[in-house]
Amino acid sequence: MSFHTWVLFATAYLVTTISPGPNVLLVIRNTVRYGSRGAASTIAGNLLAQLVVVVLVALGVGAVLAAMPPLFVGMKVVGAVYLMYLGLKQLRSQAPKATPSANAQFAHVLNKGKIFREAILVSGSNPKTLIFLSAFMPQFITHDRPLPEQFIVMYLTVAAIVALVHTIYSVSVRGIHNGLGSNRWVGAVKRSSGVVFIALGIKLLTAKRA
Repeated sequence: MSFHTWVLFATAYLVTTISPGPNVLLVIRNTVRYGSRGAASTIAGNLLAQLVVVVLVALGVGAVLAAMPPLFVGMKVVGAVYLMYLGLKQLRSQAPKATPSANAQFAHVLNKGKIFREAILVSGSNPKTLIFLSAFMPQFITHDRPLPEQFIVMYLTVAAIVALVHTIYSVSVRGIHNGLGSNRWVGAVKRSSGVVFIALGIKLLTAKRA
């Protein structure tokens, strides 16, 4: 992959990553609930899921998925149900009780393993991501150069962009959270994220392959 092609790929992927989706929403939610360590675990899980997706694209699984409507529908239903489950879980959870300690603003118990697994499931819950990357990434492949090296470069680029964008979201939200420092703010984020997760699940459930 030439430098010019890499710049085009990085720019195009950055544009597609900036707009908020389920992964960004999860980073925001976990930043508010657990602080920077929760955000880091979320980003790590998302990056692992992205690695799996890129490997599947390299193996041609995305094209197979696009050519098999029943498999696509099955994966879509599972992903949509999981997103709606997260939304309902958020809406039903209670906000932490007020506490005078400034260090207690992130009152939820941090479980890095659970957050990591949840991020993997959210990131991998949408089969459209696999199909999108299957159509997107080959456009930047140079056929006279080794394919494995090019996919490695593209994944590292994807990982860097995702980590950067999600970190910016996390730092911004934490700054707002620290400034307000109120349980009312936490409750608002929990309710709004619950509604958005449900909406994203419905959107995924009704989405077509194209």
